[in-house]
Amino acid sequence: MKTKTTFFCNNCGYESAKWLGKCPVCNSWNTFREEVISKSTKNDQPSIPGPAIEKMPRPLSAISSEKDVRKSTNDQELDRVLGGGIVPGSLVLIGGEPGIGKSTLMLQIALQNPEIQSLYISGEESENQIKVRAGRLMTQLHDNCLILAETNMNRIMGHLKNFSPDLIIVDSIQTMYSDYVESVPGSLSQVRQCAADWMRYSKDNNVPVFLVGHITKDGNLAGPKVLEHMVDTVLQFEGDRHMAYRILRTSKNRFGSTAELGIYEMSDKGLRQISNPSEILISQKDAELSGMTIGATLEGRRPLLIETQALVSGAAYGTPQRTSTGFDTRRLNMIIAVLEKRAGFRISLHDVFINMAGGLKIEDPAIDLAIATAIVSSLEEIPVSDKACFAAELGLGGELRAVNQLEIRISEAARLGFGTIYISKFGAKELNTNKFPIKVKRFSDIRAVFADLFG
Repeated sequence: MKTKTTFFCNNCGYESAKWLGKCPVCNSWNTFREEVISKSTKNDQPSIPGPAIEKMPRPLSAISSEKDVRKSTNDQELDRVLGGGIVPGSLVLIGGEPGIGKSTLMLQIALQNPEIQSLYISGEESENQIKVRAGRLMTQLHDNCLILAETNMNRIMGHLKNFSPDLIIVDSIQTMYSDYVESVPGSLSQVRQCAADWMRYSKDNNVPVFLVGHITKDGNLAGPKVLEHMVDTVLQFEGDRHMAYRILRTSKNRFGSTAELGIYEMSDKGLRQISNPSEILISQKDAELSGMTIGATLEGRRPLLIETQALVSGAAYGTPQRTSTGFDTRRLNMIIAVLEKRAGFRISLHDVFINMAGGLKIEDPAIDLAIATAIVSSLEEIPVSDKACFAAELGLGGELRAVNQLEIRISEAARLGFGTIYISKFGAKELNTNKFPIKVKRFSDIRAVFADLFG
């Protein structure tokens, strides 16, 4: 066995025989760290359970194609984010801040599927600790959820030779280590080696594997960038540890859309699915307040009605502030410029603060009209009816531009009891608005909307 020292870039995982000040791949400075690795011979390579038949090249036409048969997790939010369920043989990486609920979500998946055999491999908790947490999540435990408190990849693969579970959860990939790499657990080379072992196992045995991953102080997934390239799906678990709601997003998905999101509420019984997020995104208040409007937006195929809050006040120090939470500040500046140039409102000497209720980050341009209306409502101190919502993009000429999937947005607004929805005159002209139990108002520019709302 030959041992040598290699330098790895902490940012992208690039390998170099000598220390470099600047990484030639990601252009980061002072990110190279020295690690001792072992170059094992062919006979020393770890044995991954799987088919022993040697794979040969075959023409594409000779490969039998199977339909995308997915397995439900009995969790509608996770199924939606994954694209309809778990794909057999897929490798899924889920990351998030400490204490956000990654381990709780994964343990819930293993516990609420008694019909499949799940193997939960923990490198961070003992078996007793997992049992206590499982008892808090579920009152009735089943025998198909197997627990293995182990971090050595060679011993784990030895266990997998004796049986083949239907689902494997590894918590976490940073705690795993291989005897064939001499660096410490969590190092770039160890993470890359262990992830490669799990990738080979999942593909050879057609077993889905979930890898729980740590994140850095910058919010990125810890480990080499090649880790995200290896896996089929990358999930990001977001939210404030001091708040109840958690958001599950997809940043990469080879088998589905990356625009979907799942919403959970953390409680003493674990994570509860939020099937109707619009109800939690709209504040309950005793009286109508200025600066608050409701926008009809979409996250993937899911319609959301979200409360947009605006506060306009005089600039105390001469230079006005433009601050937004959950919305692009550059787009906010564009909306303010349109209101000044096209609608005649003097906002240049005022501070403007925008907040998307619920902690969501909205990128859908259909929220433009709701934001513009909220700003004018706060500026003029005129409340907007809480039975009105908005769905239109704002152009630089002050015109209202059409948005996609209007029927879904209108249906969601009608289902939640809204009386009026303001949309663009040019959107879905063939849409029959009479079939909706809500009044649909169409306008061509922002001035006409304000004349209807404020007189």
